[in-house]
Amino acid sequence: MQPISLTGIKPTGNPHIGNYFGMFRPAISLTEKYLGMYFVADYHALTSLHDPAELRELVYEVTASWLALGLDPKKSIFFRQSDIPEIPEFTWILSCFTAKGLLNRAHAYKAAIDKNVELGRDPDDGINAGLFYYPVLMAADILLYGSDVVPVGLDQRQHIEITRDIAEALNRTYGTLLKLPEGVIQENVQSIPGIDGQKMSKSYNNTIPLFAEDKLVRKQVMRIVTDSKSPKDPKDPDGCNLYNIYKFFAPQDRLEDVRQRYIQGGLAYGDLKKELADLILNYFKEARIKYNELMADRGYLDAVLADGAQRVRAIAQPILKKTRQAIGIE
Repeated sequence: MQPISLTGIKPTGNPHIGNYFGMFRPAISLTEKYLGMYFVADYHALTSLHDPAELRELVYEVTASWLALGLDPKKSIFFRQSDIPEIPEFTWILSCFTAKGLLNRAHAYKAAIDKNVELGRDPDDGINAGLFYYPVLMAADILLYGSDVVPVGLDQRQHIEITRDIAEALNRTYGTLLKLPEGVIQENVQSIPGIDGQKMSKSYNNTIPLFAEDKLVRKQVMRIVTDSKSPKDPKDPDGCNLYNIYKFFAPQDRLEDVRQRYIQGGLAYGDLKKELADLILNYFKEARIKYNELMADRGYLDAVLADGAQRVRAIAQPILKKTRQAIGIE
């Protein structure tokens, strides 16, 4: 069987250009070497999202985004986490071999506690058990399909380490039962700044959305923070937030020309922002058209998710059966 690469995506709304360069494009490129498995992590979303209508809509948006940006559901497997009934059972089994101390050290849980302490609240205020057990569910997502690699950012490396620790605990008890996955930190993944110069993130409200209306995309581009220098003044392109976004979209010869105008003077930020907006809209033109078509055809999106669930369950069920037999409940 072809080695498996697994990517989980929380349904968090309209993706932005930072998501494309940092997640979508590199994850899809892995299908050249691996059987790519991609799932919408709607169970994970329940730790903070409790509006059923919003959750359903977000699942559709995520699915349409991946398909519009080039994911081929026939060459890979795309599914919804909650369509896999084996996941909750497997999660419980894994939790019984997970040291509580391991979960105490999980970054998301520690960050939530630290924030409460900083605000003078009870350390566990507002923290549900889902957030605490989040790493176990993630381990189940990875181990149930025999994943070989999981592409992650540096900030997610701990999740792979926890997953391996849990798998090793079962393997020490029952022999070689679960495959140990490897985290793939993709060094060539490109990081794109937000309109304020920080990392582009919905948390900072500094994004340029992929599939919003043209007017909103242009508005966000025009909000890119620049200095107060006049067009005639020389400027440092590498220290300019606008240039550091522009370079992802401009043709090489045009980029060189703009760079020289920065250095020598003669560049107006407003003109470059208008050009950048045109470049972004043109770059994603076909994807934006396809996204809107997909969002108008929920029946097709449902069919993609259903087919993906059927295919991935065929991989998951033998692993769960083997695990149940090993621990003595089948």
